[in-house]
Amino acid sequence: MKKIVVLTGAGISAESGIQTFRDSDGLWEGHNVQEVATPEGFKANPKLVLDFYNARRKQLLEVSPNKAHLNLVALENDFDVEIITQNVDDLHERAGSTKVVHLHGELLKVRSSLDGNIVLDWKKDLVLGDLCAKKSQLRPHIVWFGEMVPMLEKAIEITKKADILVIIGTSMQVYPAAGLIDYIQPKTPIYFIDPKPAVSEHTFSNLKIIKDVASEGTDKLIALLR
Repeated sequence: MKKIVVLTGAGISAESGIQTFRDSDGLWEGHNVQEVATPEGFKANPKLVLDFYNARRKQLLEVSPNKAHLNLVALENDFDVEIITQNVDDLHERAGSTKVVHLHGELLKVRSSLDGNIVLDWKKDLVLGDLCAKKSQLRPHIVWFGEMVPMLEKAIEITKKADILVIIGTSMQVYPAAGLIDYIQPKTPIYFIDPKPAVSEHTFSNLKIIKDVASEGTDKLIALLR
């Protein structure tokens, strides 16, 4: 069975109603990235950071997977599919995908500020005073700017084994995720699904661009792979 590795970004969740965090002016929901997505921001104003992610978590619980998520599940009938996502939502899992790696963390989990190995499922608001078993404040289980990406090595190993690489809803301009494409084997077919692709078919050999939103683009992908 051929292995399809799928790299997904904000574009696949946009059709579910998930807002992309960062606007064109660089602000995240009206906040400077440094305020809400860095360890320094959390230290300076932990309540602001917790409130920010509480709002994102609440929004996530109000939306559902879309056709693109479901199409990736359908591919598991004929392929070994592994998804590496930059998204912190759980829409791939809710749709039914069985192998998902989150590069940037998970919104419906929290972890200890003291011990990163203490990770808890979390669907309610996270507030100051919510402590781990070691009596340390819990924080969002999100990889903030300036932090290590703990799942990167696993993602690299998965990408190396790809027979087919599919990129959906991500510009592939943000590192380290953008660097994953460098680990595929020579001549591996690449399918790039995006309504406004940031690359051309001359950028990589064996690259096929599907210029469409994720739901329609994955329909076309399935037709091409049959």
